[in-house]
Amino acid sequence: MNKQVQRTEKSGSVKAVSVADYIVERLAAEGINHCFGVAGDYVFPICDAVDSSAKVKWIGCANELNASYAADGYARIRGAAMLATTYGVGELSAINGVMGAKAERSLVFHVVGMPSYQHQRVGKIAHHTLGDGVFGNFVDLSAGAACCHAVINPENCVVEMERVIAEARRSNQPAYIAVPSDYALSPVVSADVKPIVPRSNPEALQKAMTIIAARISDAKSVIAFPAFTISRLGLQKQAQKVIEALGCPFVTTLMEKCVIDEGHPQFAGMYAGAVSAPKTRQIVEGADLVLDLGGVNLNDITTAAYSGQLDLSRFVTVGLEDVRIGDQIIANVRLADVLSELARLKPTSAPYKGKPQGLAPVNGSPSDKITMAAL
Repeated sequence: MNKQVQRTEKSGSVKAVSVADYIVERLAAEGINHCFGVAGDYVFPICDAVDSSAKVKWIGCANELNASYAADGYARIRGAAMLATTYGVGELSAINGVMGAKAERSLVFHVVGMPSYQHQRVGKIAHHTLGDGVFGNFVDLSAGAACCHAVINPENCVVEMERVIAEARRSNQPAYIAVPSDYALSPVVSADVKPIVPRSNPEALQKAMTIIAARISDAKSVIAFPAFTISRLGLQKQAQKVIEALGCPFVTTLMEKCVIDEGHPQFAGMYAGAVSAPKTRQIVEGADLVLDLGGVNLNDITTAAYSGQLDLSRFVTVGLEDVRIGDQIIANVRLADVLSELARLKPTSAPYKGKPQGLAPVNGSPSDKITMAAL
């Protein structure tokens, strides 16, 4: 028999938890304490749920695009963020920022209030629509900016929230959560579902580590490439332990700059294809093994129009949920688990010692005005 999710109020009375309240409190449990957004009638139930929450504070923004970029920045620092916009005009205004978060693996939960299910069911002509009585036009667009999505109702709320959170955590990319305004006010139907925590398959992890350890042992020279995803997942310390355990030099691209402190003695410079410092380019392109930690983004900008001479057969890429060695893919392996295992390996040679990078000279003082000439 279906049961409603309930909570005890301060007065001692028992109250059914609404879908909107459940969404907000479940995201709060993911460490999110602020919600960025712009209010609108379809999303009012979510706004009210945030307003009544003791854990989440509403941060109203000038417009939805502004809110999406703020949420992206928050997610990069805190690990995850919540963005709330209204149906159609609101979510479409935010989509550029959300799509950017997807491209750079920033975890934003985009919650959108939709027109009521009643109006959708009878095909009402409503504002913020195309005036055709169709209400699914924008779901496909916003879902395309995310790695996963769900349209929430009282019966699927608990199950779908766990699925979406797990998938968003797995990919560390935005999730799109849409909820019709009348459903948002309805009581949640309970379900016996436990939070899903992505984990490595033990056999797959062991297989990956056996192959990686052998490749490292056979290589005369190893270079580490920590990716920007390391910082998105808060794994900088773990990646540094790997580099220190192996004793190998590490480099970054422009996109990964400062993922690990450039003052570290094993830092060998910034790689940018043909415009790299000669020594840095030699270290990277001459290495027997390139250990890609997190999936380095070798695009036209970071490689100076693909000007590098990189032999991808020498790469071992440890992604968020798999390991790629040449054409072989080992799935169901999590980045954090591989880093933990790599940190236990022993160096095959004396640790690399480069020349620590000093701070660049600063022109002017902190109190100076920013001018176009200075920029």
